[in-house]
Amino acid sequence: MDVSGASGQPRSGDDQPTDHPAVPTPPSPPAPREGCPDTTAPAAGSPGAEADGTDRPDVPEGAAAQDDDGVGRDGQDGQDGPAPADGAAPHRTLAHSEPPGGPGMAKGEPPRPPKEPGGGILMGRPFGVPVYVAPSWFLVAALITWVFGGQLDRVLPDLGYARYLVSLFFAVAFYASVLVHELAHTVAAIRFKLPVRRIQLQFFGGVSEIEKEAETPGREFVLAFVGPLLSLVLAGLFYLAMKPVQAGTVPGVLLAGLMVSNLIVAAFNLLPGLPLDGGRMLRAVVWKITGKPMSGTVAAAWVGRALAVAVLVGLPLLNSSGSFGGGTEDTGGMDTVTDALLAAILAAIIWTGAGNSLRMARLREHLPDLRARALTRRAVPVETDTPLSEALRRANAAGARALVVVDADGRPLSLVRESAIVGVPEHRRPWVAVSSLAQDLTDDMRVSAELAGEELLDALRAAPATEYLVVETTGEIYGVLSAADVERAFVRAMARPV
Repeated sequence: MDVSGASGQPRSGDDQPTDHPAVPTPPSPPAPREGCPDTTAPAAGSPGAEADGTDRPDVPEGAAAQDDDGVGRDGQDGQDGPAPADGAAPHRTLAHSEPPGGPGMAKGEPPRPPKEPGGGILMGRPFGVPVYVAPSWFLVAALITWVFGGQLDRVLPDLGYARYLVSLFFAVAFYASVLVHELAHTVAAIRFKLPVRRIQLQFFGGVSEIEKEAETPGREFVLAFVGPLLSLVLAGLFYLAMKPVQAGTVPGVLLAGLMVSNLIVAAFNLLPGLPLDGGRMLRAVVWKITGKPMSGTVAAAWVGRALAVAVLVGLPLLNSSGSFGGGTEDTGGMDTVTDALLAAILAAIIWTGAGNSLRMARLREHLPDLRARALTRRAVPVETDTPLSEALRRANAAGARALVVVDADGRPLSLVRESAIVGVPEHRRPWVAVSSLAQDLTDDMRVSAELAGEELLDALRAAPATEYLVVETTGEIYGVLSAADVERAFVRAMARPV
């Protein structure tokens, strides 16, 4: 089964929600580490909004167009570029930034590149995708070893304590089958050019974290169906392997157990509710009928929640009634508690997964609101030897909140880090050149003003930095984009209702 990592991709029923929010997630913007400038203040009316006598907007202003000399200028209505959100107060200027350690400002070095996703013990990289075994797997492996060992004691009493070694082998072989299930999702995702972040074997199954959503309902259906299909194929192979093997032997019992377990995995994952693969298939069908992926997600998520309730109530009742092969006279108090606990865990996994899938779908609907043009700060170009005090005077006069260091021909060289600005006492600013506070520009720190949504987040993830130079398609400077501004907008998008 596969699970939606950052973007809500298919997830099979033998998965468990990942430790991080499902969120699940489209790629997240670079988180501000210590040293990332974070100078956008609280919205007007919030605590601290007027501490320095200047209202602070919740949504950053866009950058001004450039005059012939490159200096930001105001347009017809006092500004070129995007206007603030309704009701937003005038933007803050660099002169009114908080001191180091104040609200919204971090100290330290620029952010380091993101680390490779972890999640347990790295077992390998089939198809270039890292496979991890989570610590929770060892707990489940021990539980399977104990339970299956008890069953072996009734079927093969002559094994003695060796039955637990056979049971451990069964647990490993079962999770190998789960890995094949997840690899089916992974291969399909790679075939559709969808990036797969990792595969994780964990409590109650596995997770294939696919970072982007399928582009069509047909691909979504195929991506979800290949997992249960491979589990059915494995069940058939184990059945064929049983034919020449004598019943009542260790190989016979193992093959029978693996056949049944893969049938259960396939059947469970085909249930039509998120986060199960069957829920993804239902989502694809509703998406195809309505033409709206969100409608499919809402329908499949609520069916998933109904399934969670059905599992919570129905599984203990079915077990106690003997519907799974046992008589009611065999049901004891401990068995009843075990059944109820298992049902509660499964129901919680399904309910949580359905909610996460719905949440991520809502986030994707709002992702287009993350536009580089709307989040960009107006910038003023200054030459390398310009004193900081003079640069700040120009920025404040132009209503700008960022400084771009340029050469004599007006070509951008570096970006002045706001976290460095606030670290310079006011009485020293006339003797500090802006170039000493700037971060050199690299090609991947240039962002198109036309980027929005996942494309914008992907561009920022590819080159973690505190600020980015935003340029027009013609190459003209539009302004400076702060990673902190993008993260705040991302968080607001996650919190908004549909």
